[in-house]
Amino acid sequence: MKKFLKEILADPITGKDLKEESRDGKLFLSSDEKVYSIKENVPVLLAHQNSKTLNSNLHSKYDSQFDYQQHYNEDALFFDYFKEDETAAGREESKQLHRAISKHIPKGSGLILDVGCGSGWVAKSFLPKGNKIVSMDISVYNPVKVLQENQHENHAAVVADAYHLPFKKNSFDVIIASEIMEHVSDPKLFISQLMKALKPSGKLIITTPYDEKIQYYLCVHCNKPTPKNAHLHSFNEKNIVNFIPSEFPNYSLEKFSNKYLVRLRLNLLLSFLPNSLWKIIDSAANKILKKPMRFLIEIKNNS
Repeated sequence: MKKFLKEILADPITGKDLKEESRDGKLFLSSDEKVYSIKENVPVLLAHQNSKTLNSNLHSKYDSQFDYQQHYNEDALFFDYFKEDETAAGREESKQLHRAISKHIPKGSGLILDVGCGSGWVAKSFLPKGNKIVSMDISVYNPVKVLQENQHENHAAVVADAYHLPFKKNSFDVIIASEIMEHVSDPKLFISQLMKALKPSGKLIITTPYDEKIQYYLCVHCNKPTPKNAHLHSFNEKNIVNFIPSEFPNYSLEKFSNKYLVRLRLNLLLSFLPNSLWKIIDSAANKILKKPMRFLIEIKNNS
């Protein structure tokens, strides 16, 4: 396990320091209260007893229990997050999303946390630039594979829950949570917990679908409504203020990636232009057609 990761890890329940120890030839991390396993160099630091207590309004309405840790562990095994979009337009739209996020990361940022690391695009993009990356996911499969595919002295991975982060306060220069917040039951708590792990003057970068009209289907297992893509929330510039904790007033909002440019595959033509020109055309299209697909929220920690 990387030294820089050991220095920032803490028990996700108590916040106490974790010690590395060996038992029967296997490495573990432990605090006074709990022992955590390490799988293929990835610490599994989950607070299991709390994973059923945060139900969304949807689950409360239909009196259904949602164990999100179990769900997203199964989700990572069922869906291939390392498979590229089947359409060229979709792949280009994802690239533009990644470029938009990258533009918000200051040069020289030291340690970056990638929350919900998925296929590990953050590690692929920023390890060559000299950044240290911690790839984090609530599933076991994704961070293990991301670490295997991006072996580097500046790369570490953990299995953890954003509601119970296993890091000391003021650990990261930048935290990225891309296309995650629409899935969580309590977005305000999600943001609040992530902000605790930021260094003073650090920044949290969040992206979500913009003003999404969530579709529902009838689940064949429980006969209750279930949202498409497991999206529990939709965000726009009006309601986002309800989720950003008041102690972090320094934030900015950005809408981009026009839906019609993507659907008509015009974004493929625009991909040959400089990114600055693409942004001008995309912004103009959103002003006229008012159909941005992506929403970026940057929150600075000025504490």
